[in-house]
Amino acid sequence: MKTRIKELRAKYDLTQAQLAEKVGVRRETIVFLEKGKYNPSLKLAYMIARVLEADIEDIFIFEEKELEIDN
Repeated sequence: MKTRIKELRAKYDLTQAQLAEKVGVRRETIVFLEKGKYNPSLKLAYMIARVLEADIEDIFIFEEKELEIDN
């Protein structure tokens, strides 16, 4: 999964630590999210979207293969 968190944080001049504080997680969680190494819970994704004033799907971008459903 790719994210636009870093780009949107810059728009609001927020550090990783500031965003983490606003959404109630550790800075390391934001680091992992930005690197695509952590999938957020729906609640965390929603809170990040609210802080960054964007839609969840505009922040978190899934690759097509990640969205395939096995039948």
